[in-house]
Amino acid sequence: MILVQLGTHELEFPRMLQLIEKCIDEGVIDEKIMVQRGNTKYQSDKMEFVEYLSYEEMEVLTKEARYILTHGGTGSIITSIRHGKKVVAFPRLKKYNEHNDDHQEEILDVMESQGYIKVCHDGDDLAQIIKDLDKFEPKVFSSDNHKMVGILRNFIDGIDTRYTKKR
Repeated sequence: MILVQLGTHELEFPRMLQLIEKCIDEGVIDEKIMVQRGNTKYQSDKMEFVEYLSYEEMEVLTKEARYILTHGGTGSIITSIRHGKKVVAFPRLKKYNEHNDDHQEEILDVMESQGYIKVCHDGDDLAQIIKDLDKFEPKVFSSDNHKMVGILRNFIDGIDTRYTKKR
């Protein structure tokens, strides 16, 4: 089973599901897909949908999943890598009205450069990323919260500086 997480953001994120459905149609994905879709109203008979899951339900599905396809929310990603799952993350982008800024893309780039996840950027070939997942060995998650908080704090400080300079 593949677990897909779109999070709880109020803006829809159908672009991610369209890419996943294309992979199903091409035969790249041929197993059960469970989607936590939040506010995204996308419909398909090729996937199972649930709007929201409790923390406990998400934990169970995460443990059962072969790998995780998720939006760029750090909570979803940290939970997945904490369980040793291979993660492909999709940043919600402002230009598609999926979020109010592009912070997810920047955070995901840092997490990918650290070796924790793979990222499917706008225009990337999701099918190829999925085919290459077998070869991907994610960095083992360290529960050193201070280190992760430090990485995120430095990143956020950098965002603040970049946005301040643009104004």
